[in-house]
Amino acid sequence: MPESQENYDIVIIGAGPVGLLLAVCLARWGYKIKHVDNRDVPTVTGRADGIQPRSLHLLRNMGLKRQIMAYEPAKVYEVAFWDPQSGGKGIHRTGNWVACPKYIDARYPFTTLLHQGLIERVFIDDLRKNGADVQRPWTITGFKNDGKDKTYPLEVDLKHMKKDERETVRAKYLFSGEGARSFIREQLGVKIHHKDPISHVWGVMDGVVRTDFPDVKMKCTIHSDHGSIMIIPRENDLVRLYIQIASSTDKDFNPRKQATPEEVQALAKKILQPYYIEWDRVEWYSVYPIGQGIAENYTLDHRIFMGGDCCHTHSPKAGQGMNTAFHDALNLAWKIHHVEAGFANRSILETYETERKLIAEDLLNFDAKYASLFSQRMPSVGEVGAAVENKEGSEVNEFVEVFKSSQEFTSGYGIAYGPNQFNWSSDHSAKSHLFNPKGNTLRPGRVMPSATVTRVADANEVHLEQEIPLNGSFRIFLFAGVPSMTQRAVMDFGANLKKKWSFYSTFEREDIASVSYHERHNPHSRFFSICTTFAAPRSQIDIAAALPPILARYGDHVYADDVWDPMVPDAKAAAHAKMGLDPKKGGVVVVRPDGHMGCVVSLVEGSGTVDALNDYFGAFVAKAIRKPGTQALL
Repeated sequence: MPESQENYDIVIIGAGPVGLLLAVCLARWGYKIKHVDNRDVPTVTGRADGIQPRSLHLLRNMGLKRQIMAYEPAKVYEVAFWDPQSGGKGIHRTGNWVACPKYIDARYPFTTLLHQGLIERVFIDDLRKNGADVQRPWTITGFKNDGKDKTYPLEVDLKHMKKDERETVRAKYLFSGEGARSFIREQLGVKIHHKDPISHVWGVMDGVVRTDFPDVKMKCTIHSDHGSIMIIPRENDLVRLYIQIASSTDKDFNPRKQATPEEVQALAKKILQPYYIEWDRVEWYSVYPIGQGIAENYTLDHRIFMGGDCCHTHSPKAGQGMNTAFHDALNLAWKIHHVEAGFANRSILETYETERKLIAEDLLNFDAKYASLFSQRMPSVGEVGAAVENKEGSEVNEFVEVFKSSQEFTSGYGIAYGPNQFNWSSDHSAKSHLFNPKGNTLRPGRVMPSATVTRVADANEVHLEQEIPLNGSFRIFLFAGVPSMTQRAVMDFGANLKKKWSFYSTFEREDIASVSYHERHNPHSRFFSICTTFAAPRSQIDIAAALPPILARYGDHVYADDVWDPMVPDAKAAAHAKMGLDPKKGGVVVVRPDGHMGCVVSLVEGSGTVDALNDYFGAFVAKAIRKPGTQALL
């Protein structure tokens, strides 16, 4: 058959979590996508199943949480620890502990559990709403960056898995979301480095069971004289059991060792004694080897990228595979968008690998410890509680220390990107003394803390960090403090944003004259959204009087910091307090499109605040944001 050729912004190979989330973001932002998967249909059952708190926060920000929850997933609030009793009496519960402690301050302090196929359906439905879809069953057979077309430098060869059909297309970018057996990674010659020489063979079984085991509806880590199991509750009365059936530390280790469902069920029955367990049905069963590996590169030319299991593999115990994939996709999506939309320099694409590989390294280091300690004695709930609460004089073992540190990391809220052009530090090219004001508790590179405020327009209590949806924009949070004390600084901030050479005006919308009256998030620029929060009761805030027109235009994003928060119980302005900002002075917090903080700047009278932000954005934007020859006024 004759080959056809067409141009695409990106070709995505693989429609698992990483490929789908990347496609959803870029389709929403108007990009032309060729998305192929070698399976006839989306995942029917099994595979990944756990959405951690930060990932659920992301899905809420994308407007997809409600669709996920419509499947009535299981929600894990606690973890139960079970260990063997002395004298061969079988297992007993040694304690429970919260899955996501209050100190993490997560909006959704639980793990959401449902099979990957249901999550894929939500993404695919969203793709179709935005004019995209997944082409099945197709696969990639070759690719090259030949540069024959400067706009579309990649040539990608595709074929149908069952018919004699082929396509050759050109693209700006190519992404591998193929999983551990990535054709693209192999063709690039990118090696996988194994962090831990110990590998394991796991059996995993999803089914509907009958049992008198009391914690079958909870996440359980069970150790017995016969082996170990991790129990994960699921949607529709399903239960997942992870059972380790071989380890490279075994004398007769075989990485290809297999076990029948009946053999794994028999082992589970021994481990769970004195309780019984029987299966009404087995919905999914698999045996697979797991090692801790990481790709030496995520890209070689910043045109061809990889993410998800293609780049990192680890044990299933921590429930991190799909969640890490989500954030790989999000990190790359907004950076490609900012380059292709003309906002940022192409060099920002280099930060995809440096940021995401660092997180994968942290994950593998944690997983190596966690997997090793899994087969050892679990601590009592008292030990865990002492570690989490930092009780002085408490004696803790290594596992407790890992448990303590892991809860923030595995929830997703502990992810911290290092300093670079987005994440301000003292080494950043922007040097104003107004950065990192004294007393603030925010760390660039981490997720913005949650804060509940009252929206002035309609008196609704809302989650401030969720008010700007995932629209590809930087979020500028103006904490405007007490109006009577900061009025001049707020007015000056607005006046300097409006100046022709400010970072904000430089990227003004070309269609600004025809922007809808009802546009809430991007009335002036597609790259910035602004929220203003006053340290005052809602009844005392007059938007028109308190804000200059450029900020008042964001009338639906003006808030009163008048909601009590248990994390700062004595604060009169809780949102300001959680950011560490003095309500008498206020401040400006810049948050990246992915929800991670970029910088914190003092709010001052005059041009200093905007001058500092000009220098911050000037480190990576594609246009000069200051009139040549001018200097920042600090």
